[in-house]
Amino acid sequence: MLFTVALNSPQNQSLFDPASPATHSIVNLAILVFAITGLIFVVVEGVLFYAIWRFSQNAADPTSEPPQVYGSQAIEIAWTAAPTLIVLFLTLVITRSLWEVNPTLSDAMPQDNALLVTVTGRQWWWEYTYETYNGRKLGFATANELHMPVSEDGVPRPVHLILKSADVCHSYWVPRLAGKVDLIPGRANSLLLQTHETGLYLGQCAEYCGTQHANMLIRVVVDSSAQFDRWLENQALPSADAPDGREGKQVFLTQSCVNCHGVRGTPAQGTYAPDLTHLMSRQSLASGEIKNSMDDLKQWVRDPQAIKPGCLMPAFGLSSRDQDLIVQYLGTLR
Repeated sequence: MLFTVALNSPQNQSLFDPASPATHSIVNLAILVFAITGLIFVVVEGVLFYAIWRFSQNAADPTSEPPQVYGSQAIEIAWTAAPTLIVLFLTLVITRSLWEVNPTLSDAMPQDNALLVTVTGRQWWWEYTYETYNGRKLGFATANELHMPVSEDGVPRPVHLILKSADVCHSYWVPRLAGKVDLIPGRANSLLLQTHETGLYLGQCAEYCGTQHANMLIRVVVDSSAQFDRWLENQALPSADAPDGREGKQVFLTQSCVNCHGVRGTPAQGTYAPDLTHLMSRQSLASGEIKNSMDDLKQWVRDPQAIKPGCLMPAFGLSSRDQDLIVQYLGTLR
């Protein structure tokens, strides 16, 4: 009962509830390995318990010993050949599974329905740079939430991720969509995501990377193809210039926020921290730590360390007026 509830939960991160071809292959492999090793366990333990029962001291003649067998060629061949065949079989099926979950990354081609995204792990958030989709160049960056199109109407829409690290080792893991892949400084790894089910998929950095490792969450939003096209169109636009945010925009641009954050269409060109161009289109803040609401955003701007201790965004000690104006401006970035 508890297992069923966990699988039906929106927080479900169970590997045994696969939603992609890659995770189906991983689950099938896991079940096969469990079955083989479980059978070996049952056979070995069965022989052990039989021997204990058969030759226990409670036998009719406690002084008797079982026949001693030395140099049995048949037994030696059996216990050598059987493990060798089992290991060979497991090697072949594991190799096949690795081939299925790690396909070769191909060049972007028109009408290939493939999305290419560069994922950069940072302490302690995720940067997504959208490179190409369906052969079309994109070239914008978002943070912490990966949007991808669903494979529908018999049309596969694979998402190729190029995984890099800007600081220390991280590990990208969305259990229902793919296996774990490490992000290593100075090296680029790859990962394929693909699913026929829309919705929100949760994941986690699976490599200890510092103080806030446990709060470096992953959110993958799978949209229908029409929704994803609209999302792409909106994300490619420069930042909004809403009248009710202009005063706050001037305050924002005079603060040191612009040294780290970027807002396309403004002088803020920082690349060290998340891009804020369409901040309010995201569902969460601080890499999934809190909801993206105006109240939570205000608390985050006031004192990030109170929400995510150790994060690399300091509290700037802004006046209440400046805080309100900056939050009002950020609230217009949709």
